[in-house]
Amino acid sequence: MLDVTIENGIHIYGRDRLGDRPRIGILTSGGDCPGLNAVLRAATKTAFWLGYDMVGFRDGFEGMVDPIRYQVLTRENTSAILTLGGTILGSTNKGRFGARTGVSGRAEIMPELIEQVAQTIQTLKLEGLIVVGGDGSLSTALQFHEAGLPVVGVPKTIDNDLECTAYTFGFNSAVLCCADALDRLQTTAASHGRVMVLEVMGRHTGWIALHGGIAGGADVILIPEVAWTYENIIAKIRERTEMGQSFTLITVAEGATLPDGAMVTDSHSGGNLQVKLGGIGHVVTDQLSQMIEQDVRCVVLGHLQRGGGPTTFDRVLSSEYGAHAVRLVYQKRFGQMVCSDPPAITSVAIADAVHNIRTVDPHGSTVQTARGMGICLGDTPGYTNPFLDDAE
Repeated sequence: MLDVTIENGIHIYGRDRLGDRPRIGILTSGGDCPGLNAVLRAATKTAFWLGYDMVGFRDGFEGMVDPIRYQVLTRENTSAILTLGGTILGSTNKGRFGARTGVSGRAEIMPELIEQVAQTIQTLKLEGLIVVGGDGSLSTALQFHEAGLPVVGVPKTIDNDLECTAYTFGFNSAVLCCADALDRLQTTAASHGRVMVLEVMGRHTGWIALHGGIAGGADVILIPEVAWTYENIIAKIRERTEMGQSFTLITVAEGATLPDGAMVTDSHSGGNLQVKLGGIGHVVTDQLSQMIEQDVRCVVLGHLQRGGGPTTFDRVLSSEYGAHAVRLVYQKRFGQMVCSDPPAITSVAIADAVHNIRTVDPHGSTVQTARGMGICLGDTPGYTNPFLDDAE
C-alpha cells in the first residue's frame, strides 16, 4: 500500500515528490486492459530523458478534481511494471466524466468539471496531459482540447474498435485469451462429442470473436457485422458430423444480434450511460439445445479477457504509444491521438477517431480467410468460395 500525504487538499501517493523540472500529467481511464502499465512505464522513461517529471492521476479523470489525487511516476517505481496487467494508477468507467452514450452519442461534460481540470493543470504546472483510454475517455479528452487544454490521447481497448488506428493495445492479449480458451474447450468437446459455445467481449464489433476464433480453431464465428441464422449453424454442425467430427466450437461476440435483430443485454446495467452487453452465449446455447440432439454447453470469458499481463505484441505497441505520446507533448501537438499505421506509429486528430466505431469489414481479408477455411459465419448453410470475386 502506498503512503499517502495531504498537502493543500491534494492527496499525494508514494514517497516521491515533484521537483523543479517541467511536468506532464497522465491518467488511465475506462475499463482496464493488459498494456496500461507498459504505457505508463514507457511514457515515464521517455519523459525523464526529455527533461520532464511525470504526474500520474489516480482513478482516471476523477483524480484531477476535488479531491485531487496523484502519484509521481519515476523510473524506479515503474521499472518492474512492464509485464503487469491492470494499471498501478487505478481506473474507472463510471463517475462524473462519462462522455459516451450508446454507440456514438456524445454526452457533454459539465463546464465546472472542465474548469476544475484546467485549474489542476495550472496548479501543478503541467505542460501537457496524456489521456489513455477508449472512445469514451477520448471523447472526454476531446472536450478538454476544445476547451483549450493541452491534451494528447492514447488509444486503449481490447475491442479494437477505435477509428484511425490499425490496433489498440490490449486487443492482442484478449485474442490470446480467447484462443487459449478454445484450445482447452476443443479437448473436452471432442471427448464428449459436444457443441461448445464461447461468448467473448467486443461490444458492437466482432474483432475479438473473429481473430480469436480463427486463432483457436472455431468452426462457427458469429459477429455483429454478419447476419446469421440457427439453421445455418445446424447445417455446419451436421456437415462436421458427416465428415467424422463429433464436436463443434462456436465463438460468438457479445454484441452479435439474434436472427430476429434483437440484441441481448445484461439486466444489471445499472445507471451506466452505455448499455451493458452480455448473455447471447446462453441464448444461443439454449436455442440450439432445443434444435439438435447433441449436448450444447456455454462458456462466457467475461473479464478474463481484461486480466493478466500483456502479450509481447501489446508490450511493444504500448511502449511505442507511451513514448510517442510524450513526444507529442514535447512538440506541443495537442489534440492528437497516437495511432498505429503499420509499420509506422503516427498520430491523428482525436476528433477523427471518436465519432464512429471501427467495425469488421464483412468482405475484408480476415473474413475471407475464415470463409476460405470453411468456417461458418452463420449467413450460409455451407461452404461458399470467398475468392470467386478475385478469379480472372
